Amino acid sequence: METMSETYTINQILNALAFAGKCLSDRKDEVNKLNVFPVPDGDTGTNMSLTIQSVIDNVAALPIGADPALIRKTITTGALMGARGNSGVITSQIMRGLCEGAAGETEFTVAAIDKALAGAQATAFSAVRKPVEGTILTVLRDVATAAKRANKKKMSVDEALTYIASEAYASVQRTPDLLPVLKENGVVDAGGFGLAILLDSFASALQGREQMLGDVLSLSRTAEPKVEIEQINDWEGSAYRYCNEFLVDSETLDIDEALEFLGTMGDCELCVGAAPKFKVHVHSNTPDQVLAYFLARGQISEVFIHNMQLQSAARTQALAAEAGQQPAAEEQPPKPIGFVAVAPGTGNAAILESLGVDVVVSGGQTMNPSTKDLLDAVAQVNADSVVILPDNSNIIMAANSAAEVADKPVAVVPTTSVPQAFTAMFAVDPQVGLEENAEAMSQAITEVRTGEVTQAVKDSHDSTGNPIKEGDWIGIADGAILSVGASVEAVTLDLLGKMEAEDADTLTLLAGSDLDDERFAALTEQVEDAFDDLEVDAHRGEQPLYPMIFALE
Repeated sequence: METMSETYTINQILNALAFAGKCLSDRKDEVNKLNVFPVPDGDTGTNMSLTIQSVIDNVAALPIGADPALIRKTITTGALMGARGNSGVITSQIMRGLCEGAAGETEFTVAAIDKALAGAQATAFSAVRKPVEGTILTVLRDVATAAKRANKKKMSVDEALTYIASEAYASVQRTPDLLPVLKENGVVDAGGFGLAILLDSFASALQGREQMLGDVLSLSRTAEPKVEIEQINDWEGSAYRYCNEFLVDSETLDIDEALEFLGTMGDCELCVGAAPKFKVHVHSNTPDQVLAYFLARGQISEVFIHNMQLQSAARTQALAAEAGQQPAAEEQPPKPIGFVAVAPGTGNAAILESLGVDVVVSGGQTMNPSTKDLLDAVAQVNADSVVILPDNSNIIMAANSAAEVADKPVAVVPTTSVPQAFTAMFAVDPQVGLEENAEAMSQAITEVRTGEVTQAVKDSHDSTGNPIKEGDWIGIADGAILSVGASVEAVTLDLLGKMEAEDADTLTLLAGSDLDDERFAALTEQVEDAFDDLEVDAHRGEQPLYPMIFALE
């Protein structure tokens, strides 16, 4: 079928999506600035934009007149493969849910829009184990409710689109009343604002509106936000032994109920599709109970149950020979466990490789690698299973998405800094399998405290309300700006004091690309003089934007 309604063709709808992606890309810096930290790498808008651009690029490669089902599949795959950072992964789940919700619809009606947004809400919420009010998920829920109301009131498509976009902005304006950190910092939720831009620009492109609804709204509430946030990181590697995958043929399976059941069985749960065929995936210690549940509701086929507990073997076997004296990786038998890490800077990469990391993906605060980037890295590792070290809280969700779709068992150790990855690698035991190593590595990183020194890109306040001026050097630890000063050296020493470095045993210093050797040597000496009982290990990390990153243990 070439059209979805008498008003809008499939090409018009896809062109509107492309226009929405361009609008978000054009305004990504505006979205980025809503991030509460005044550091130079707020990237919610960038990550959402890159995710949508991946969708647009994949759809553009389809042949003219492609079947709607193929278009939906391409959108879903493109979003997943291009997802970057938490906001990008959530955006990918919204796109997937829209496509699944619209499955079976042949016309672009208000009822179809209602179903698509309901699907987006269900899928996105199921991807986050502990949804937080006042975020993009709240805005998504509100626009899904608006679509349902528009359907009940029998609005026209154009009326419904305008109503939904308007409600998106209204919901964004309410986010500070739901999430205290937003109100404290005088901003709205960045991800929610990005979603509102997408919906508004999509509707305006279809309707031929010259002015977007959001153009008349003021979404920034103050010029100088006070900064102190709590990092929310609830994405961890699997603690379960068996990977269960199979197809279910059923006319009556309820996806919501199935997902709720799977959540009680394990993690990495997935139930997608539409009657009569569904795909199920879950990591669980009780595959018999999982299969029994679905056997009671339909027929199962193509059952794959893999034991992720691997036999013990020496992890360092491939590194034993001198360079050039061992066969190429593809000629060697695969190792039991390989390692992928994300890191900015050649120095950090070299350290990780010396500790046994097989592939280092360039990225971090300044650029979050996509799900596809991480999948490609996993594929490069000649191992039966792989551990991913994301080394940044904003990459953990992409790492978990990669783990779910990888063609080999993958565990994610939720490292939020490169120094944590160092400690995690020291905890590797070649005599045990993937699950035990992931658990031990995850436990080891809890003992690491990381400090970062960077330069403020706007006026703000620190965690106690003291003013920060653009250009000031700031020290960040435990989700708060604890130190402000005129130099990297002064802030580093002050931050170490506030983190009670004198009570730690070891300190690892990583010099960024903007800190030359002479200043780094002098700073190292100052630190050793100030904390004479501390064992100091200094290296060049060469990371951009952060001239000093350190770890206390």
